[in-house]
Amino acid sequence: MTITSTTAPAGSSKQLHHPGVKNILVTGGAGFMQYGDRYNVICLDKLSNVSSFNNIKSIQDYPSFHFVKGTLDDQAYLVQIMDKYKIDSVIHFAAESSVQKSFSDPLACINMNVLGTYHLLEAIRSYGKIIRYVHASTDEVYGETWGVSVDEETRMNPTNPYAASKAAAEMFALAYQKSFKIPVMIMRCNNVYGPCQFPEKLIPLFTLLVKDGRRLTMQGDGRRTRNFISVSDVVNAYDAVLHKGVIGSAYNVSSSDEVSVRQVASEILKVYGYDTASDFQSWAVSVPDRPFNDNDYIVKGDRPRSLGWDQCVSFEEGLAWTVEWYRKNGANWWKEELDRPTT
Repeated sequence: MTITSTTAPAGSSKQLHHPGVKNILVTGGAGFMQYGDRYNVICLDKLSNVSSFNNIKSIQDYPSFHFVKGTLDDQAYLVQIMDKYKIDSVIHFAAESSVQKSFSDPLACINMNVLGTYHLLEAIRSYGKIIRYVHASTDEVYGETWGVSVDEETRMNPTNPYAASKAAAEMFALAYQKSFKIPVMIMRCNNVYGPCQFPEKLIPLFTLLVKDGRRLTMQGDGRRTRNFISVSDVVNAYDAVLHKGVIGSAYNVSSSDEVSVRQVASEILKVYGYDTASDFQSWAVSVPDRPFNDNDYIVKGDRPRSLGWDQCVSFEEGLAWTVEWYRKNGANWWKEELDRPTT
């Protein structure tokens, strides 16, 4: 995969090539990622409330791109798709990714993240022709790190239902690698941001709130931090691991930009031209915190760097690019999804 937008900040892709990677099945591919034309890409997505056909509309007529609407719970159908398109590689993005929702509906995370992964792995095992499987996980599987940078060998210690479901999915994937030789590689990314992201996430949410002149709601005191990484850097990390990653290994995709929620709000207000020294308090409002909210997730990114990847987009540059996209597209991009009843 490559970022195709000419307005995207430059990443570190080196046009890698694994000779066997030709036809890639991407689950959950209508949610956030963008595609180039280096491979045949088959996007499987159920088009839930957090995925939009707008994200793939511009490439739907490409001969190298095929969209299939469907879910992960029908193993026979998954095998049929793999066979029809001669799939050799899988990138598994499909997930229930809302931490907030996981506190009120943890079963949704179990069904999508754990059972969905199980069904996909079983389909891959039945199909028997996959040579690369890249599994999207999260830095949250480590739990809060309290300022200590952790590597991939650090014990997983998830503290919320979402993170627990992602850790369980990882364990299934790695168990299938050992037991059934599924060629699994795990990606644990810091907080990803960029254009086309569903506006329940912090940066698009705050951007649209400011655009509409509404106050910015921060859970607790807003001082907890996250490391933010641009989607263009993340796509290039996936590209590197897809082609050069070691089967059975996990990869931390890390950012050097550790930013508090308050700082995110302040930086977005600056992009809009507000004086945060005088205007911040009039925009910010505190709301009740989550039942548990990790302090931070700081991870070491030496493994993907050993494959030639590195973070290239600073938070300042990436945020300006992202805010500009939302200023132009606003909530119209997601209007159908936002108006759709929650399922």
